[in-house]
This record gives sequence, C-alpha cells and structure tokens, in this order.
Amino acid sequence: IMLIFFIVTTSFIKESGIALDRPSKTPPQESKQKSLPVLVKINDQNEITIKERVVDVRAVQANVERAKAENPNTVVIVQADQDSDTDTLISVVDAAKSAGVTKVSVATAAKK
Repeated sequence: IMLIFFIVTTSFIKESGIALDRPSKTPPQESKQKSLPVLVKINDQNEITIKERVVDVRAVQANVERAKAENPNTVVIVQADQDSDTDTLISVVDAAKSAGVTKVSVATAAKK
C-alpha cells in the first residue's frame, strides 16, 4: 500500500539545462563558405576577450550580433579557462544565443 502511495504522490519535474555541442573525434568538414568563427575567451580572472579586446559581459551580445550581420552562418566558440566561473560562461553562452547564433560551442583553455 505504501509503495502505491509513493508512486501516486511522486511528481516528476524535468529540469532545464543548456544544450552544448561537444567536440567529436571526427575531423571537421570543409566549409564551402570561408568564415572565421567568433572566438570568445574567458580567462581565469573572468575577463572576456573578443578579437583581442577585453569586453564586458553586457557587450558580448552586441559583438556577436555585429559578426552575425557580416555572416549569417557565423559560429561562436567560447574558450573558457578551467579556473573561470561557470556563471560567466553561462552568461556568455546566453548572450550568444540571444544574438541569434544557433551554433555555440564551448572549449577549454589548455594549461601549460
């Protein structure tokens, strides 16, 4: 009777998350359109760099929108240091998605 009670009263909640593109083992396919991806770097001090310029997290969306205006098929790669905050990474990925980019990948910076 208790088992039936727990089954009936249990509620199942689907938790939301972020879908990330994981790197694959296959080599990348050659693209017909030669376009460089937008590389967003996050260092261990949580400073965000786009095209060798340090930008604020609020400016990421505007920079990605500008790149998307130049090339509608643009791709964003977020290269995060392993010591950077997850909050900064999520904010950058959300800003890129808000700019309308459909392909956002996350990479890690290798320590030397």
